Amino acid sequence: MILTALIALGSLTILLAIMLVIANKKLYVYEDPRIDKVEDMLPHANCGACGFPGCRPFAEGLVQGTVLPGKCTVSSDEARQQIASYLGVSLGSEEKMVARLACAGGKNVARNRAHYDGLDTCTAAALVSGGGKGCFWGCLGKGDCEVVCDFDAITMDENSLPVVNPDKCTACGDCVEVCPKDLFSLQPISRRLWVACKSLDAGDEVLEDCEVGCTACGKCAMDGGPLISMINNLPRINYSLNHATEVPIQRCPTGAIVWLEDNGSKRKGVESKKVLRKSDKEMGWS
Repeated sequence: MILTALIALGSLTILLAIMLVIANKKLYVYEDPRIDKVEDMLPHANCGACGFPGCRPFAEGLVQGTVLPGKCTVSSDEARQQIASYLGVSLGSEEKMVARLACAGGKNVARNRAHYDGLDTCTAAALVSGGGKGCFWGCLGKGDCEVVCDFDAITMDENSLPVVNPDKCTACGDCVEVCPKDLFSLQPISRRLWVACKSLDAGDEVLEDCEVGCTACGKCAMDGGPLISMINNLPRINYSLNHATEVPIQRCPTGAIVWLEDNGSKRKGVESKKVLRKSDKEMGWS
C-alpha cells in the first residue's frame, strides 16, 4: 500500500516536472540583457519625468530604441552620455521641467479672514470654506506639497510659502496633484517670465487680502506687446514667442509678474513696492 502510494507520488512529481520544463520552453520570453545594464546606469528615481512609470520601463524603451537617453533630465550629463555610448545611439535632448508655484502670498503679505482649526493639511483646510484665507486662490501654507515630495525639492519658507529647488526637482508632478488650489504646474526651466498669482479678482480690493496679488492693471500687457494678454484678470504669457525679456515686470506695482533666477528666486520690477514684514496679528494670523 505504502509502496503504491510512493510510486504514484513519484510518477506525479516526474510528470509535473516534465510539464514545467515544457511550459518554460513554450512560454519563455527573451529579455535583452542590456536592459539590466542600462537600468543600473539610470538614477533609480522612478520619478516619471521621462514619461515612463519608472526607470525599468525607461531602460526597456532605451534598448528598444523608442526613446533617447536625453529624455532623462534627472541623470547627470555624464550618465546620459554613458548610456548613449553603451547603446551606440545619439544622446538626444530634453529640456528640464520644474514645478512652479503661481502664488507669492506668504503669511507676511496675505491675510486670513477666518481661523481654521482642524487637520493641519491644505487638503483638509480647503474643504472648510476654502481654508480661511482672504484670497480664495492663495496658497494655504500647510505644506502638503513639501510632505509629498520624495526628492526634498520643496521646502516651506519662514512665511509658510513653498519654495522649489530647481536642481532637486524631477518634475514628478506629485505637488501638482496634491495642491487643492491647483497652484503648481510643470514648466520648462527656460520659462523665466512668470505670473506668481492666480487670483481672478481685479482692482485695489485685491490688495486688501494680498499685498502682492495681481490687480489686473494691465501694465505688463501694455509693455509686453503680443507676448502678454489679459485673460480673466490675469496676465497670460505666450511662451511660443520670445519671452526672454524682463520688460513686462518693470512697471508691475505689486510684483505679481516676476523674473525667475537660476536658483528659483524671484526678481521684481523697479516699480514694485517694497513689502514690509508685518506681524502675524496684523495679517490676520492670530
